[in-house]
Amino acid sequence: MITYADIPKPIRAGIVVVDAQIGVPQRIIVLQFNPDTLERQVAPQAAGGEGDAGGGGGGSGGGDRNEALRLKGPAQETWKFTAEIDATDQLDVAAPEGIHPELAVLEMLVQPTTAQLLAASKLTKKGTIEISPIETPLTLFTWGSKRVMPVRLTELSVNESAFDVNLNPIRASLSVGLKVLTVSDLPAGHPGAALYLAHLAQKEQLARRARGGTLAQLGLGRGI
Repeated sequence: MITYADIPKPIRAGIVVVDAQIGVPQRIIVLQFNPDTLERQVAPQAAGGEGDAGGGGGGSGGGDRNEALRLKGPAQETWKFTAEIDATDQLDVAAPEGIHPELAVLEMLVQPTTAQLLAASKLTKKGTIEISPIETPLTLFTWGSKRVMPVRLTELSVNESAFDVNLNPIRASLSVGLKVLTVSDLPAGHPGAALYLAHLAQKEQLARRARGGTLAQLGLGRGI
């Protein structure tokens, strides 16, 4: 059998769950297969809002026009992709429970733990009037070294398509939706805010490397 040691292994996309208090990864989830496609939406946060189109009237129209080119903060960015999990593709790895563990790991990204729920229940029984919402760990989505960003899982749809004799799922397709968390979403000093700024700085560096065009290419050789 011929092997090619010099062929680099492909980098995998994945999710890193981080303890935001100490900045230490708690769990690293490596996608078995990189998704074939990514759907990304980037919506600017315009200062004037969507309904502030400049009309012909006066009144507040002048103020709205002053806001036309202003941004309130970072753009709202969402990602969607389909991930595949297939135990039959890893026959050298024992899977007595099928892909239950892999599915459970992803589902726990949007679930509080039993310990957290029991602690909240105890506070309720003690008569605590206001119970703070349960905080989840910081979640990072990684797509290569140039895309590492804090995210919140907003969608997880699971389609199980094959099972073993014990009805353990052995193949599934997952539709995953993510919202990139920006400095507008996170409190000041949160490590996720620093990671978002690093992600944005990476975009700025890549934008500076893009080749610029000319006015002549746009048919504006005489200028604007």
